[in-house]
Amino acid sequence: MKFVAPNKLENDKVVLKLIDPSDFDTLYQVAKDPLIWEQHPNKDRWKEEVFRSFFDAALESKAAYLILDKATGECIGSTRYYGLNEAEKSIFVGFTFYARAYWGAGINPLVKEMMFDFAFNFVDKIYLHVGAENFRSQKAVERLGASKVAEKMVSYVNEPERKNFEYALEKSTWLRAKR
Repeated sequence: MKFVAPNKLENDKVVLKLIDPSDFDTLYQVAKDPLIWEQHPNKDRWKEEVFRSFFDAALESKAAYLILDKATGECIGSTRYYGLNEAEKSIFVGFTFYARAYWGAGINPLVKEMMFDFAFNFVDKIYLHVGAENFRSQKAVERLGASKVAEKMVSYVNEPERKNFEYALEKSTWLRAKR
């Protein structure tokens, strides 16, 4: 069975809907807050021209989502699947960001649970890249059960290489934690 990102994932709090070209303005309204990016390797992603490259790469991935608050329909961020390695049966989950009003609200674990549950139908391992200075995201990824496995220079689309930590989560670890 080949991995194909579903058009939509949802739970009782959020809906993940595949991004389409008409979503730029909606998502940029969230992304233009410089404080979202202060610990991120690309601290300029709040600038429209920089965010445009990020958004275009999201469209190209065919696996990037708007994160919508299910109660209000409001866009609260974005996330995506990328880097599928069929030989290793692995995939990356990342490029995730949220509006600050949703930080600490328990949304990230709900989003990642849906994404991980879906992906583990096709892969045995999920990787996540986190900026070396992004302490908030490092803690969030560790709370999900992922372990740091490497430090790498990562080049994002149309952006320079930046130091990142690579985390891994095995399917067996995820399933044990869900029991």
